[in-house]
Amino acid sequence: MNPANPAIELLTSTLGTFLQIYFVLLIVRILLSWFPQVNWFDPPFSILSQLTDPYLNIFRSFIPPVGGIDFSSLLALLLIQVAMGLF
Repeated sequence: MNPANPAIELLTSTLGTFLQIYFVLLIVRILLSWFPQVNWFDPPFSILSQLTDPYLNIFRSFIPPVGGIDFSSLLALLLIQVAMGLF
């Protein structure tokens, strides 16, 4: 059995950690979207929006909101969880 390449181990570990952090950011972004008083132009919220909206917009482009509920975010979370499971 050959020892695993440390560079590949470091890369997969780093990517896995990044996906976990991004998953938490997505959860926070989705939960904050339930509060209409959140001003997305204020610094902490605008940074969160800039980090997460490009990924969420991919799913929003082909899954429209139904009855005011954005189901595209559920698919986005599911896909990132699958990616986390791979790493």
